[in-house]
Amino acid sequence: MSLTRARDFLQTKGFSDHIIIPEHSSATVAEAAEALGCEPGMIAKTLSFLQGDQPVLILAEGMARIDNKKYRNHFHCKAKMIPADQVEILIGHDIGGVCPFGVNESVKIYLDESLKLHETVYPAAGTDHSAVRLTIAELEQACDYDAWVDVCKMP
Repeated sequence: MSLTRARDFLQTKGFSDHIIIPEHSSATVAEAAEALGCEPGMIAKTLSFLQGDQPVLILAEGMARIDNKKYRNHFHCKAKMIPADQVEILIGHDIGGVCPFGVNESVKIYLDESLKLHETVYPAAGTDHSAVRLTIAELEQACDYDAWVDVCKMP
């Protein structure tokens, strides 16, 4: 159902033909990079946070990590991941397929500046066997994001 939800959303934006269904799992950055034949950094991982009771997604470059100080300075709260058993309920997609496409209406979406290290990125499309190939400009058009942020650090 989650793939259908993401596909239907991407259809409204004109990007459903960008969905890729790899043979192997794309649940983790490493698995997705291998399944898609790209660098791990090109995977646009989607991180799920709670800010009070507000669910928030941050898309980041595959190798980037949340910088707690930057996060706190930007959002004025501590970075608190959504517990695994609540991700699907709060976001609309389950772990391994969390993406910014077809999420629950209350979810805020942010794109981290680390994504701009790549011309093309691959976020998930609702399942652990899906991805969407998008340029950065297409990503901006394909998801209803709130803002670009700088809350990550590179290893």
